Amino acid sequence: MSGEFTDEELLARFRNSFTKNQAFEAILDKYQKRTYWHIRRIVIDHDDADDLVQNTFIKVWENLDNFKENSKLFTWIYRIATNESLQFLQKKRTVSLHDVDQEMLEKIESGAYFNGNDAEIKLQHAILTLPEKQRIVFNLRYYDNMKYEDMAEFTDTSVGALKASYHHAVKKIEEFISRPLNLTNSNPS
Repeated sequence: MSGEFTDEELLARFRNSFTKNQAFEAILDKYQKRTYWHIRRIVIDHDDADDLVQNTFIKVWENLDNFKENSKLFTWIYRIATNESLQFLQKKRTVSLHDVDQEMLEKIESGAYFNGNDAEIKLQHAILTLPEKQRIVFNLRYYDNMKYEDMAEFTDTSVGALKASYHHAVKKIEEFISRPLNLTNSNPS
């Protein structure tokens, strides 16, 4: 159904009590996978990403009637997903006895859901060394090829600042990649 309707049509169908459930299923079909990978690149762990996708779409369901359409539907969903992910990591850092960043690195290296080669592992290590905002901007631009204008809609950041963040992230990643990778003692901080 999602391929048959524009976002505007899906939103209109969602607001109709007779087609609400079908419209939401279509929104899930259209955006769930994309949202999963956005969240997964932030939190690294597959199980955590699955839980956060579920939380994200629960919030979408609960708040879609109030969506003002001042932004695109997918950027609104990404805002919710990003906030859920960052809140999750913050809470995890607050209550965890472990180094959360080191834990994410270990999941990249040994995760059952990650099957990258050495170059991909090194890239993921480099990305994890970035501050969270730079990491998100880099992932959105590099993996999703998202336009800066779309990022600006849900990050509350100017296009110029996003371009600068991406530029700084690329420079840091290039510097990291140019160094030899020591998988046994690589700390992202």
